[in-house]
Amino acid sequence: QVQLVESGGGLVQAGGSLRLSCAASGRTFSTYAMGWFRQAPGKEREFVARIWWSRGSTSYADSVKGRFTVSRDNAKNTVYLQMDSLKPEDTATYYCAAQMSAGGGYDSWGQGTQVTVSS
Repeated sequence: QVQLVESGGGLVQAGGSLRLSCAASGRTFSTYAMGWFRQAPGKEREFVARIWWSRGSTSYADSVKGRFTVSRDNAKNTVYLQMDSLKPEDTATYYCAAQMSAGGGYDSWGQGTQVTVSS
C-alpha cells in the first residue's frame, strides 16, 4: 500500500501558475505509474496527467496539454504537477493516485488539494 499526500493548491488568477506536489510513502518501490486527476463540483472526476515511474514518460488530457507538466523526483518519492496559464475551468479538487501494476487500476489515492482560478 502507498500513502499519498497532496499539497500546493490555492487561489490564483487566470493566467497564473501553481505547482502541486504529491508525496508518497509506504511501498513506493513497486509503483508503476502516478496519475493526477481532478473533480469540479457537480462533475465527474477526470484524468489530467500521468507519469510512468521508472521511465519518466508522460501523458496528458487534451484540455491541459501544453499548459501542465507532470514530473517526479524518485529520491523524494514525490510527483509534481506544474500548472501554467491557468483558466477558470481548471478550478477543481486535484488528486494524485498510484498505479502499482501495468494491468491494474489506481490503487491508492490522496485526500485532494483545492485549486481555484478566478477570472
